[in-house]
Parts: sequence; structure tokens; C-alpha cells
Amino acid sequence: MVPKSQSLHEGSATDRAIDEHLADQAASESVEAVSTGGPAGSVDLELLRKKAAERDEFLSLLQHVRADFANYQKRILKEIEATRRFASQPLVLDLLPGLDNLERALLSSEPAANSSGLLEGVRMVHQQIIAALARHGVAPIEAAGRPFDPTFHEAVMEQPNADNPDGTVLQELQRGYCLHDRVIRPAKVIVSRHTSRPTGSKST
Repeated sequence: MVPKSQSLHEGSATDRAIDEHLADQAASESVEAVSTGGPAGSVDLELLRKKAAERDEFLSLLQHVRADFANYQKRILKEIEATRRFASQPLVLDLLPGLDNLERALLSSEPAANSSGLLEGVRMVHQQIIAALARHGVAPIEAAGRPFDPTFHEAVMEQPNADNPDGTVLQELQRGYCLHDRVIRPAKVIVSRHTSRPTGSKST
């Protein structure tokens, strides 16, 4: 297998070789044309013009090929970086349901007046998992109390509420997460609806 660094740079070496070949060929053809010209040199001049036009055509083609190859290199590097950056997404998605259940267990234990050592241990494990995910670019999506945003939130229910602006997230039913700048799971939420707005209309 050809190393990545070699495959990415070998194009420029090839371009230089083609440029040198075209320049040598143009020079030799020009010398040949001049040496075989007629008395007035009209034939030689016409031949030189033809060769110059061919040279310009080849150089233009080479420039287009070089530009296409440069764009190809940039696109491949961008795809490689994106693949590396989001390689952990399937693993994170597999971990989130277990994290959800852990958080539900903690919430159901909150009303207890005396926190046992077991509960404190579970809470510590939860914090460690959240911190580990954060080190790899995973962050929870803020939802409760914020305006509904379809990019980050998934509304599963509307609830009449006159105390908040229309379209405010009242409750988070399932936490959403982002991996770097990509939403990998939107937050499932309940959204406020003013009683004056018809039930069928959507919040904005």
C-alpha cells in the first residue's frame, strides 16, 4: 500500500514532470520549425503559431487537472477528519440508554431523606460517565426552560401554559446529546402552548 503522505504529494511531482516535458517539447519543436522554414519564413511562423496554440491548450488542460486533483485532496482529507471525529458515535448511542436508566434510578431515589452509601456510589458512577463522555466531545443538550428549537428538540406533546412564552420547553422527557457539533439524539420534550392558540397550530 502506498503511504498517505506519498499519495497526497505525488501529484505535484507528476505535474512538474509534465510541465518540464511540455516545455522541452515546445522548445524542440520551435527550433525544428525555424530550421525548416521557407525563404520568407511564412511557413515557419504559421507552424510556430500552431504549436503555440497546442501548447496553450495542453497547459490549460494541465491546470484544470491540477485544480481538480487539489480539490480531490482537500475533499479526501475532510472526509478522513470527519470519519475520525465521529468514529465514536455508534458506541455513544449504544451507551445512552444505559445512562438514561441510571439517571431515572437516581431521580426515583431523590425523595429519600437519608442517602445511603449505595446511592452516593451510583451518583459518583453517573458523574464519571458524564465526564468521560465530555472528554470525547459528548455534551447534553439544554432543554428545560429554553425556547423550542427543532434542531435540538423533539416535541412529543404540547401543554397549555400561560406562565411561559408560547413554544417554551416545559419538561424534558429524554435528554438529548451532541457529539462535537452534531446532534446525535435530540431531546424529547413537552412544549408550552397558550390557551388562546388553537390546538392544531404549531409553535414557532
